[in-house]
Amino acid sequence: KRLLLTKQLLGKNLVNPVIESPFHVDYGYNLKVGQNFYANHGCTILDCNQIEMGDNCLLAPHVVISAATHPLSAEERLSGYEFAQPIHIGDNCWIGANATINPGVTLGNNVIVGAGAVVTKSFPEDNIILAGVPAKIIRKLDNK
Repeated sequence: KRLLLTKQLLGKNLVNPVIESPFHVDYGYNLKVGQNFYANHGCTILDCNQIEMGDNCLLAPHVVISAATHPLSAEERLSGYEFAQPIHIGDNCWIGANATINPGVTLGNNVIVGAGAVVTKSFPEDNIILAGVPAKIIRKLDNK
């Protein structure tokens, strides 16, 4: 039954999608994932704009991927205004436990995000490891 629900949410043609519970998503229809997608326990995805992940993406426990954001101006925030920016994550990415991917971020292929990192800007390069708050490149990987 879990596989049936996962395929209803993510797409019937996916191969090997796995979502551990609990899993929180705003809409679901703005979330596009590739083959072999895996989300560990407690992940939250706020897909109020497009969120796309390539093939073989792994989300460790309690990852947050949020397209939702608010204005910097207090007056605008108090008015209830909010907006969203798309997020693009390449193939073969691994997002570590308790990491956060902020609105508007693009990550290249084979990017590893260390546990607890907060990714506040795009890193379109392939084969890198990000860590820290805010996240920065700490190492380049061989592309093997």
